[in-house]
Amino acid sequence: MNLKIAIVGLPNAGKSTLFNALLKRQVADVANYPFTTIEPNIGVVPVPDPRLAKLAQIYKSPIIPAVVEFVDVAGLVKGASEGQGLGNKFLSHIRETHIVVNVLRFFQDPSVVHVAGDVDPERDRKIIETEFILADLQTLAKQPDSEIVTNLKVQLEQGKVARDVIDDPEDVRDLHLLTMKPVLYVANVSEDQLTSRFVIPATEPGSSSSDGMPDQVRHDMIMISAKTESELATMSEDEQKAYLKELGLEASGLDRLIAKAYEMLGLISFLTCGVKEVRAWTLRRGETALRASGVIHTDFMKSFIKADVISFNDFVEAGGWVKARELGKVRSEGKEYEMKDGDVVEFKVGA
Repeated sequence: MNLKIAIVGLPNAGKSTLFNALLKRQVADVANYPFTTIEPNIGVVPVPDPRLAKLAQIYKSPIIPAVVEFVDVAGLVKGASEGQGLGNKFLSHIRETHIVVNVLRFFQDPSVVHVAGDVDPERDRKIIETEFILADLQTLAKQPDSEIVTNLKVQLEQGKVARDVIDDPEDVRDLHLLTMKPVLYVANVSEDQLTSRFVIPATEPGSSSSDGMPDQVRHDMIMISAKTESELATMSEDEQKAYLKELGLEASGLDRLIAKAYEMLGLISFLTCGVKEVRAWTLRRGETALRASGVIHTDFMKSFIKADVISFNDFVEAGGWVKARELGKVRSEGKEYEMKDGDVVEFKVGA
């Protein structure tokens, strides 16, 4: 599977600026007014994985990284679920993704208008969440009554989201509910806020103020300066490293966003290596060798025999499959073997 991420946010939250920076090319039209983005822009970027370069040195093979597909969805506004701001059209694109990135504006800039008049990220977060809830209620209204549907309607009408109500996602998979999707929040801050280690305020217990963020939201949030990411996108790799060091950052916003999305979705990467190519593949944590073989080709699951598996470190130390087998480092695993992040694998399948 390839990870597919929807980028949403109110107009002028900075999501299209972030999208452009993530793709290192200008593919979304960025302008200082709402509804600039009419169709969802889609772009694919590689998942950063330094292990691939080390494997490529062994066989002098080309690298094929795992990839993430970003979908830049047009700016949502209050009433999007009812079609305001062309909202219904855009909400449908979100249903096709694995996780939602909600870009919240924390930066102050009088030259960039805010559709609600002032900067209030918690209010903006609730607007997006409410529109998702209303869209899901519309979906449920079209379903035959059942215990699950009836309970969901009640909970959503109370302002709760489906992912906090449903115990087994399989029960509602066919409904494609927006509020079942995990949400990763991006605090879009200024460079000054980024370098000064700006602290996202928390909601005080019992407070009705919208200034702070609930603890769970803060846990699922990363801080990025979309403007800084845009500057990074124009630099060489060495210049990027120097600039990040100057800012006191270990990784770019792109790297941190993808890593956080992998963490929230429970994703890992397994690796294949040979003369033809060195490649990373995305898999859900806890899935078996049989399922991993199907990621490469669905027919492999039908003719699966075994998986030769070795850890990344052992493989690099041995310098390839031949020496690794001579040293007894390669294990033959069956279809029920639980794959680990960084496993280097060679699948044996029948004709």
